[in-house]
Amino acid sequence: TKLILLDSLLQEMELGSKPKFALCAVGIFVCYFYYGIIQEKITRGKYGEGDKEEKFTTITALVFFQCVVNYLYAFIMSFVFTTKEKDTTRSSYYGICSLTYLLAMVTSNKALSWVNYPTQVIGKSCKPIPVMVLGVLVGGKKYPLLKYLFTLMIVAGVALFMYKDNAGKASGGSDSLIGVGEILLLVSLTCDGLTGAVQERMKKEHQTKSGHMMMAMNKWSVGYLAVALAFTGEGVEFLGFIQRHPAVLWELATFSVASALGQFFIFLCVSDFGPLPCSIITTTRKFFTVLASVLFFGNSLITRQWLGTVLVFAGIFLDGVFGKQKAKKQSDEVEAVKEDAKTD
Repeated sequence: TKLILLDSLLQEMELGSKPKFALCAVGIFVCYFYYGIIQEKITRGKYGEGDKEEKFTTITALVFFQCVVNYLYAFIMSFVFTTKEKDTTRSSYYGICSLTYLLAMVTSNKALSWVNYPTQVIGKSCKPIPVMVLGVLVGGKKYPLLKYLFTLMIVAGVALFMYKDNAGKASGGSDSLIGVGEILLLVSLTCDGLTGAVQERMKKEHQTKSGHMMMAMNKWSVGYLAVALAFTGEGVEFLGFIQRHPAVLWELATFSVASALGQFFIFLCVSDFGPLPCSIITTTRKFFTVLASVLFFGNSLITRQWLGTVLVFAGIFLDGVFGKQKAKKQSDEVEAVKEDAKTD
């Protein structure tokens, strides 16, 4: 109910651009800051005492819970704010997109069983890499030189952060350069790139709206996950865990609400101010999430990892600023040509 009231209030408020942008920034920061903290608390925390102490391992059920809440939120909003435009997007696009989206989310969450949250955030911040690779190989796109430079910065930063030296081995890391957690993050990034490629086609061919996309993708995701939970038996295990530790139910609920509300602020920011300001907000938010995880959960970083962190976020920030500005300039030139054509 609070989500609906807040959504309705923000739609009706005639805020100036600066106050509204500040509201979006604060909303994204607060929601995803809390989301990240609760996510690590659930996946890396211990429940129970003594011999009955155990960890939360039903990651697929966690994602299922989150997708159900996201779908319900989008479904309710579709009635609160109706649109005359019908969704003409092919169901196969939603099915493929949901599958890759799910695989990305599940592998990312499962990676937390082997790597800490800062490592996961840094790894997931590398979305420009699979997007660029798939864009060149599959979409036949061409990128400016600066784009490659900023992507190289991100790759170098990730390599510095994730490289396992003697200090990593001494703290219980594996002997191999890439462990199970890192492999799961690579799979997650690949799926992110595939999801972005399919979504690009959806927008290009059907002009799919964000509300339609959010509701349909989460509906497909709930279906996929329900089948997975039934076959693996993880659903029963999840219910048993809740019965043994009912306190986790509140954490799951607030975790999912933070996710749904965070998505709302992101959509609001993109629709009113464009993707560039939103990308700057989310990038800055990720950096502070890493700091929060270090402070609250004692995930200490050595000097090399801090240098890698700076390189990753600097690369993402510069790519967002200069990449989007160039695209905007080209768009403005096209509009100017159209206006000239109309006056001739």
